[in-house]
Amino acid sequence: MAHDAPQATGPSKLVIRNIGLMLSGAMERPILDADTIVAENGKITAIGRFKDVDTSGATTIVDAHGTTVAPGLIDSHVHPVAGDWTPRQNQSNWIDSYLHGGVTTMISAGEVHMPGRPRDVVGLKAMAIFAQRAFWTLRPGGVKVHAGAPVIECEMVEDDFKELAAAGVKLLGEVGLGGVKDGPTARKMVGWARKYGIQSTIHTGGPSIPGSGLIDKDVVLEAGTDVIGHINGGHTALPDDQIRCICEGCKAGLELVHNGNERSALFTLRTAREMNELSRVILGTDAPAGSGVQPLGILRMVSLLSSLGDVPAEIAFCFATGNTARMRELDCGLIEIGRSADFVIMDKAQHSPANTLLDSVQLGDLPGIGMTIIDGIVRTQRSRNTPPATKIPEIVAK
Repeated sequence: MAHDAPQATGPSKLVIRNIGLMLSGAMERPILDADTIVAENGKITAIGRFKDVDTSGATTIVDAHGTTVAPGLIDSHVHPVAGDWTPRQNQSNWIDSYLHGGVTTMISAGEVHMPGRPRDVVGLKAMAIFAQRAFWTLRPGGVKVHAGAPVIECEMVEDDFKELAAAGVKLLGEVGLGGVKDGPTARKMVGWARKYGIQSTIHTGGPSIPGSGLIDKDVVLEAGTDVIGHINGGHTALPDDQIRCICEGCKAGLELVHNGNERSALFTLRTAREMNELSRVILGTDAPAGSGVQPLGILRMVSLLSSLGDVPAEIAFCFATGNTARMRELDCGLIEIGRSADFVIMDKAQHSPANTLLDSVQLGDLPGIGMTIIDGIVRTQRSRNTPPATKIPEIVAK
């Protein structure tokens, strides 16, 4: 199994130079006019032209060789269990494999695949606190997994949410995967969660696993969660008129997932664009699941939405980075001074008919990943999962 990646043991300074294209993750300015990034002790300290920034004293220098640097991708919807193993597919090292797909941060939508998952209030709280503590300590491959997302049950009272928040729990599992499936109960508990700083997500669409059920637009809108989990279904989506009603009836995040209905994802995207609210679109995989583990799932969603949804590739990357970071209140996902130095370095795949990485994504191709960096530390070099990149970065000094 992949275990906790080593952290920096002393002062560190990373310099990434000769960047051909820098994607910021921010929709208002998706491309930055810069060719160099400096990060010290895991945080971005300078962005600009090589001649204008202080690169002295670097402990690691990466020559990007004209490739594209973007914020590390964020998967807004995963179902971890314990360590880098999933009983859903009896597969080890799945988180590490996602890192090779450019994902540096994951958000749990509930540890629902835990064998023997407790459904009593004491048990579900204990499991949520355990998951939060375990993944706070464990970083498979360096990936940041925000876990500990209890699946709420009808017997819970306000003090349960207060206790969870005091213990460090910041997320609810998908509302609807447990016993709470009606609007009034969900709204009450979502309100308690919000009162204590816990963010909420709701299951949307038909049942995905035994024990879940149909959650339609009426329940979704009455619950009032912060994120509409897999609005394109996980896997079975709601009818288009209900999806439109949800988009228009709230201001919550519109989460599009790989393990969902692709046509419904494109419909949601078009609806959000018509409303001038693409900033609400975020991406997840909803894995591990019955359809497996998808290490390239976020890249595939970026390519799908760009190529078939007529979205510029640099904007589609924002769905997987800055949009999610802002909605989830994360310190990564954007190339800004003070943010975590989490990056994915990419180029167009070898033999792509496109001229640039952005053009290749808009044609529907996946980029080749040459390196991932988390907290200013190089975690992987050429990806074992993506097509080989045309150009790759190189560590030239340590």
